[in-house]
Amino acid sequence: MSPPGAVRLLDVQGLRKHFPIRKGFLRRQVGVVRAVDDVSFHVEKGETLSLVGESGCGKTTTSRCILRALTPTEGRILFHAASGQVLDVVYDFFW
Repeated sequence: MSPPGAVRLLDVQGLRKHFPIRKGFLRRQVGVVRAVDDVSFHVEKGETLSLVGESGCGKTTTSRCILRALTPTEGRILFHAASGQVLDVVYDFFW
């Protein structure tokens, strides 16, 4: 729950990143690796966020999706600019 008057900077909602597993001569997809599956959080002005977990749990993939180095499979990443404009990092920058 946010304190009254808090300024939200970043919203991550239902973030998912899946990587296909391909095999064979025709490189058919036989499965997926769920690197990030349904991650949600928000960061408010003045807060510091740490992603903590075991090796291979998706910390780097989550960060890369937020920074637009990877395109998420699903979910929303909303950046709240100082001007009051809300940008969807995935769609406002890629389309």
